[in-house]
Amino acid sequence: MRRFCTLLVALLALCVMGTVPILGGARLQARVPQRIISLVPALTEMLFAIGAGPQVVAVSSYDTFPPEAASRPKVGALLDPDVERIFSLTPDLVITYGSQSDLRRQLERAAIPIFDYRHAGLADVLTTLRAIGRATGHDAEAERLAGDIERRLNAVRARTAAAPARRTLLVFGREPGSLRNMYVSGGTGFLHDMLVVAGGANVFADVGRESVQATTELILARAPDVIIEVREGPALSDADVRARTADWDRLAAVPAVKARRVHIVSGTGLVVPGPRVAAAVERLAGVLHPARPTP
Repeated sequence: MRRFCTLLVALLALCVMGTVPILGGARLQARVPQRIISLVPALTEMLFAIGAGPQVVAVSSYDTFPPEAASRPKVGALLDPDVERIFSLTPDLVITYGSQSDLRRQLERAAIPIFDYRHAGLADVLTTLRAIGRATGHDAEAERLAGDIERRLNAVRARTAAAPARRTLLVFGREPGSLRNMYVSGGTGFLHDMLVVAGGANVFADVGRESVQATTELILARAPDVIIEVREGPALSDADVRARTADWDRLAAVPAVKARRVHIVSGTGLVVPGPRVAAAVERLAGVLHPARPTP
């Protein structure tokens, strides 16, 4: 769990570096790339979702979805890209993180086209999706998928618009069995945006960061009315959900705990700024406003 939290915080930290994907390096060639390497799990999901999966020849060490992506060769990740392996696969497009300056320079020297990924908020998921569609020759498929995501998000907005926004703490990482090393959503980034669309009012909305390492004292001071803890990975059993919920009993003075409004939401794709983001927002909205049907 600690390894997951560290990785997730590192990924969220990347979001503050920019707002839209940038094509860099040797720039994209006129022809459609046929040998793509993706070092960004969210963009790997996008590639497969728009039909560019057959063009993907390798992915990062953390790619697990969809199953077809998990079977591709692995070439390292954010902090440890396997440059030798990347070059041996003769890519004609490499998708990099904005912070991978060393790798980007090596790709530029080799005249290998780069899609340099820099992400910020929920709206930029759609911007990125459309851009990767143009970059890979799947414009129409990307536009259809982006349009579907927009419609679903708008439906959630319409569903929750008339309801009072509940003061919510959104937790995405902590030590199992304790309330230590807790990471929660700050007031910027796609997790914050997802919560707002779902009809929540982030209790850390005033903190201009993607994530906050929150102490129990800080949570007591913020006094959320609802606590939503998202757990990325296989769905938890009922027993595990009960155990995780019981961990919060140590903060009995918090309104959310006192009113039994602590919710554990588990599954895959909950904290990934990719094609499954609309489904994640729908789940959050279902927790915050379960009695409000979609128009």
